[in-house]
Amino acid sequence: MKVGVTGGTGFIGQYVCEELAARGHTPVVFDHRGEGDGGPWEVMLGDIRDATAMTELAAHCDGIIHLAAVLGTQETITNPRPAVETNVMGGLNFLEAVAQYDLPGVYICVGNHWMNNSYSISKTTVERFVRMFNADRGTRVNCVRAVNAYGPRQKAAPPFAAGKVRKITPALVCRALSGIPVELYGGGRQVSDMVWVGDVARTLVSSLEAAAEGRVLEKTVEIGPAESVTIREVAELVIDICEQRGYPRVGIADLPMRPGETPDTPVTADVSTLLAVGIDPESLVSLEEGMTKTVDWYLEHRGTAWDVPPAGLRAA
Repeated sequence: MKVGVTGGTGFIGQYVCEELAARGHTPVVFDHRGEGDGGPWEVMLGDIRDATAMTELAAHCDGIIHLAAVLGTQETITNPRPAVETNVMGGLNFLEAVAQYDLPGVYICVGNHWMNNSYSISKTTVERFVRMFNADRGTRVNCVRAVNAYGPRQKAAPPFAAGKVRKITPALVCRALSGIPVELYGGGRQVSDMVWVGDVARTLVSSLEAAAEGRVLEKTVEIGPAESVTIREVAELVIDICEQRGYPRVGIADLPMRPGETPDTPVTADVSTLLAVGIDPESLVSLEEGMTKTVDWYLEHRGTAWDVPPAGLRAA
């Protein structure tokens, strides 16, 4: 299939394009910036907020995986409008486009769907619209709910790199490798289930192939670990791995809980749903294995993907 990937230049999107190509499909990156991030894929200029552009994408593809969104938990609380305009209206444009051309599609859902922040609310709204479209408009869209994806190539935020949103893994790894205490909001009590980004990519592509075969799944496919971990447990693992690599052990600095986050312990991902798209839950990369590979990647790409900040910026 020729598969449109909205958000194809993003962290997960790059892995999805690689997975599609590995299976013999042809990725088409749908991007409003015209950047391919080094991938050898066709790039179609467009914005998911533009209904006409999304329809054009559908007209030139055999299926669409919809990843593009305004990210950020606490970053979107003080100004929720961009998240609503992009995530909700962009999601509806995706659904209208696949409905018009009767294409199979996949929508990526948010793991922390219970949290009351702009990102979680807007993403979960579209998940419900998918159910409506499938039931009443005859669409073939499967939902994949991924918890926090991690792995090589995830962009770090300042002062380590120029990423716009502070993500858990780069924040932990870059601090630990820089000899800076790891900062944990709310003491790291939040549950933050982590999943290897390659496992997310193969689940998304497998879910699209299922939709293309006419298998519209009643349940959301959930990709995550069978057992939950807290951010503090993840931080301690990262610090341990860095210490094993010969780096001085850093401490943990506890900060107040950020707006929009809670320490509540949710129900863990129902990994049995992966069986519906032919994925054995036992085949998922373990947190220890995946985080070790991730730390090693950051070590290899210091000075290019990220760097240790000058002493005056280390408190940033």
